[in-house]
Amino acid sequence: MAQISPTKRKNRPLTLSSGDAFQPFRYSVGRFGSKFLVALRDEKKFLAVKCGECSRVYSPPHPLCGPCYKKMDQWLEVGPLGTLTTFTILRFQFIDPETGQKKPVPYGYGFIKLDGSDTNFQHFVSLESGEDLHIGMRVRPVFEETRTGDIRDIRHFEPVPGD
Repeated sequence: MAQISPTKRKNRPLTLSSGDAFQPFRYSVGRFGSKFLVALRDEKKFLAVKCGECSRVYSPPHPLCGPCYKKMDQWLEVGPLGTLTTFTILRFQFIDPETGQKKPVPYGYGFIKLDGSDTNFQHFVSLESGEDLHIGMRVRPVFEETRTGDIRDIRHFEPVPGD
């Protein structure tokens, strides 16, 4: 493989190739992801699966339990309220790869443990209430008016007032 001089390397854009595949990526979310996203879109509900072996509840759902390696097929509803388990506040702007638009700053991004779930759900957390985010804060989802079956059907999570 030919070496590129440091000067030329510095001026070249960093790219990753997928051969002749069209970009941006499109991929199937599978049976479990589809059922989860349809419930969000049509009913504003969070679905989860429960392991029959260890009783661990996963949301978003996936077909195998991590610790047990058992197939899961026991569906249940969790949330919609949850607890903020960790978060960050982003204060620099970048282009969101999903939308192609600059995300207004500052904004929060957090891990939310939905009520009834044993796993964390990652999503944006609103800073609009003026309330400082903190671990243990109760949050609720805010849904888009028009939903399309995409994780962005959840606009963000926001603090639960008075909690």
